[in-house]
Amino acid sequence: MIVKRASDVLEDLIELSGKRVLDVGCGDGNLTRLMTARGASVTGLECQPQQLAKALASDKAGDEDYVDAKAENMPFTDASADLIVFFNSLHHVPPDMMERAMAETARVLKHGGMAYISEPVAAGAFFELAKPVDDETEVRRQAYETLMASGKHGLSPESEHVFLHPMTMADYKTFRDRIVSANHERAQIVDGMQAALQESFERLGRKSERGWEFQQPTRVNILRKK
Repeated sequence: MIVKRASDVLEDLIELSGKRVLDVGCGDGNLTRLMTARGASVTGLECQPQQLAKALASDKAGDEDYVDAKAENMPFTDASADLIVFFNSLHHVPPDMMERAMAETARVLKHGGMAYISEPVAAGAFFELAKPVDDETEVRRQAYETLMASGKHGLSPESEHVFLHPMTMADYKTFRDRIVSANHERAQIVDGMQAALQESFERLGRKSERGWEFQQPTRVNILRKK
């Protein structure tokens, strides 16, 4: 399986320049800024206050902006976006809201517009490391099934791509901060399991000059609005 950064896969598959893009579940805005730097007009949607605050406090790459919003209730008019991106975020939508999120995606996309959904597969060393904290096997399965059934909303599957996304973390603290930033409710669980998690971190990771390396199997699905 090819090893490639998930952001590089996005750039290889999608022409960003001149596109009106929504980055759903944008986190700290890193991808929002990358797409802006590539010539897109991007709005990042984020509902976690801590992550939204980080995005708003970051140096701007251009004309990007951010809104406090959820995937299942996008504050945008019909047929107003060329591209809607879910980058490791669809599985964080509550399962009973996933289908509504895809319906909203179809509503907001222009005819011929694309949904780009990049999701971690429930496999690999990093998944095994994080699994005791939050086993996402089921929600990742539900996210995939939901997007594959979104033809009912007028979204047609166009292509699927699977690859290994390399992840490098300087140390255990970097890992801890990473998984807590995605869901702040994990903090107490993580800190209560520190010894076991640190042992797993060093056992499952590969030490290199850059830090500790892990590979995350990742799947990209591209859907097009009919």
